[in-house]
Amino acid sequence: MRLRAGLAIVGLVAASLAAAPARAERLIVSVSNHRVTVTPNYSGGELVLFGSVEKDDKTPSNRGNYDLVVTVSGPRADMVTRRKERKFGIWINTDSRQFLQVPGYLALFSNRPFEQIASPEVQRRQQLGLNNVLLMQRVGPDFADVVPNDPFRSAFVRLRSEHGLYREATSAVTFLTPTLFRTGIPLPAEVPIGTYNVEIKLFSDGALVTKTDSAFEIVKIGFEQFVATTARQNGLVYGLVTAFMALMTGWMASIVFRKD
Repeated sequence: MRLRAGLAIVGLVAASLAAAPARAERLIVSVSNHRVTVTPNYSGGELVLFGSVEKDDKTPSNRGNYDLVVTVSGPRADMVTRRKERKFGIWINTDSRQFLQVPGYLALFSNRPFEQIASPEVQRRQQLGLNNVLLMQRVGPDFADVVPNDPFRSAFVRLRSEHGLYREATSAVTFLTPTLFRTGIPLPAEVPIGTYNVEIKLFSDGALVTKTDSAFEIVKIGFEQFVATTARQNGLVYGLVTAFMALMTGWMASIVFRKD
């Protein structure tokens, strides 16, 4: 029985390998810097992603021009979008929507408009464009994404875009040759700290040919990193020191501005 089971497993593995299509192209990519350091005077920057399409003897001779889509997503966290209304002469929060584990930074770049790269079905399946990226939300007792023109979703994307944290550019990828490409990844001053994933997808004639990924990280250095590490690892000490500094600041201010 064990021998039969082993032969069956080997047969299944062999069949799956035989059924898997041979990859005719592969992507070779890299970013200009895999570690970005943030100092107190950091005002933003830009990374460069570059790479090439490597072909082999299985590449169809009638393969059309290539299209490339680069998706950069930053550290994920829960976020809330609130709706404000003016009541009794003041603005108050009347409703809210919680977004669950969404990217703190999200950018999508391509060499031409997404609708020219693939069909609407492929765009939705491959999450091409901000309108097609899944942003999971808590809607009452349920968890789901909603239509792109949902007011909370639209407001969330708009607010993140105004700070440069969500963006899409359909002419940001440049093919230097038919197989060599590059694109810039802008990082605003408010960029979140953490690990960033970069997914690169290659299309041809409206179909996904292959994909690969890379990554980089953004870290704090100097006094800011010391404060962040202390607050995370020694919360009690951090709280006591903060309270002591507040008391000392208040005491010094009372002396400076004391009226004799």
